[in-house]
Amino acid sequence: MSTEAVPSHIAVDLGKTNCRVRIDDGRASTELRGAGFPGLAAAGGAELAIDAIAPLVSSLGQERLSAVAELAIGAAGADSGRDAARTAALRARELWGFGVTIASDVLTAHIGAFDGETGTVLIAGTGAVAFHVAADGAAQRSDGWGPWLGDEGSGRWIGQAGLVAALRASDRRGQRTALEEDARAIAGDLTGLPSAIMGGHDVARSLASFAPTVLRRAAAGDEVAHGIVDAAVDHLATTASSVAAPGSPVSVIGGLTDDPEFLRLLLDELTSRHLSPRRPAGSSLDGAATLAVRRDLPHERYAIRV
Repeated sequence: MSTEAVPSHIAVDLGKTNCRVRIDDGRASTELRGAGFPGLAAAGGAELAIDAIAPLVSSLGQERLSAVAELAIGAAGADSGRDAARTAALRARELWGFGVTIASDVLTAHIGAFDGETGTVLIAGTGAVAFHVAADGAAQRSDGWGPWLGDEGSGRWIGQAGLVAALRASDRRGQRTALEEDARAIAGDLTGLPSAIMGGHDVARSLASFAPTVLRRAAAGDEVAHGIVDAAVDHLATTASSVAAPGSPVSVIGGLTDDPEFLRLLLDELTSRHLSPRRPAGSSLDGAATLAVRRDLPHERYAIRV
């Protein structure tokens, strides 16, 4: 019986919150998790990407790494920081010696959601973006412009709208809402709320952390919170419909989908706009794994291989 190692691949989902690494040799898989990074478009993005990935990959051990044929990375910011993406890929190849592919985590999310087929993925997490890939590989993107210029309907958008509503209620400029009480739990004296939110290293995540509270208050009947949620659903559906043709499949992923009521409202709104919601086939990590072993995908032109 042959003892020759079975060629394996490593998939990486490198986001701004977490880094997930999975090795699969066709018989068994191991998944590891670590901290994320600011994104490839950030200063020093390539080095920070390697800093996030290297400890996890190296911990797999030389015996398992010796059988790896390809490492595929879906990384935040790879679309807007392509030079940094290539630098990170070259550095990874230099470190471990096997082939490396890198692409945007939005692209790998799409590949995972549709198992490499065509359609539109709507990502509704801390940020928000819709990404459509056609059969000829042509891609369209809508929103994803970041926390200050876009990401409408995202977790950051919902959390920020909730905090603004709380401050308006406190000033008697806006309608009374239970969100005011919730905001005081963050900073008892609301004059300290801006510094409590803005003082961290990741303001968008701080704002997004208030989104579950808004969703909970909306479900409990708070009128202001309900209005925020309705507006978020409208924004997200508009983002998806701007790139998805009527009747075409749309897969929704991201942290906001963990809330069953929010997901129901969003799917209903997408359906009302003549789109066809579809359950995701897999995750961004699955998409990276697919990118590692296939070169016939319509997404191929957007990947960097070294």
